[in-house]
Amino acid sequence: MAKRGVLPTFALLKTVYQMANHSATKKDARQAAKRRDRNKYYGKTTRNAIRDLKAADASGMKEKFPTVASMIDKLAKRGIIHKNKAANLKSKLARKANATK
Repeated sequence: MAKRGVLPTFALLKTVYQMANHSATKKDARQAAKRRDRNKYYGKTTRNAIRDLKAADASGMKEKFPTVASMIDKLAKRGIIHKNKAANLKSKLARKANATK
């Protein structure tokens, strides 16, 4: 039992959560878990690509920028990140790529 005035942690809340009993909501939970894992994979892969792009030299940056920009656009299209965040990321990366000549 949690101490008085102390909120339980997220992990504790997660273990207390009960799965729904209806077959449709069970299926929805399975689908949501699949989507969450897929979205985490896409997001992490794109973040790694951005990190590698920032660490690349000038010629490597020019070559890698279009692929990374495409990955960012796909994240925005899928709704993993907001479209304005995607635009801001691409703008910052483009400025950095153009500054290194």
